[in-house]
Amino acid sequence: MTLRQQWLFVGIIVAVVGTAVAIGAYVMRDQLFPVEVGSSAPDFIARRVDGSQRIQTLADYKGKVMVLNIWATWCQPCVVEMPTIEQLRRLVPDSDLKIVAVSIDDFVGADSVRSFAKNLNLSFDILLDSLHHIDRDYLTTGYPETFVIARDGTIRKKWIGPDNWASDGNIALIRELLGPAQPAAPALTDSARAVRLKKS
Repeated sequence: MTLRQQWLFVGIIVAVVGTAVAIGAYVMRDQLFPVEVGSSAPDFIARRVDGSQRIQTLADYKGKVMVLNIWATWCQPCVVEMPTIEQLRRLVPDSDLKIVAVSIDDFVGADSVRSFAKNLNLSFDILLDSLHHIDRDYLTTGYPETFVIARDGTIRKKWIGPDNWASDGNIALIRELLGPAQPAAPALTDSARAVRLKKS
């Protein structure tokens, strides 16, 4: 066997082993990179359906408590669940709570998803990922599937199927993640304002 044939043989072996490792990692991705309570929330990319066509990612909600719902307009359990998510938003009107529902509809466009959300009187962020990237990244197994994500990006609850998001337990979890309400700063008196200005 010539030196060239030996290198060719080594190259084939490396390619076969590399392909086997890549296939194994893909097949076992659920075990190797689980998306579960305690793990970091994967990034996602989806576009708004409000007519702006703006792209949203997980980074847009950094530092916020997030309820990320993956759903579809054809999913009857999703339709049943949506009003409870809206109710949660109204019961916990904290600006640090971001509720984001990502539709994975691939047979209807942004206009249809927007109309659907409007008919349900939804007032939180509605996004569309018609290519189902979020399914792959979050390893979803059904719809709806919802992730409660803490300020640090850690998944604190994962729920497969519909839930009552306005229940006492869910509201308590959200309020716990939001932390205690910050007291308003006391108003400065004229004399205190004058002292502060003098110091600066």
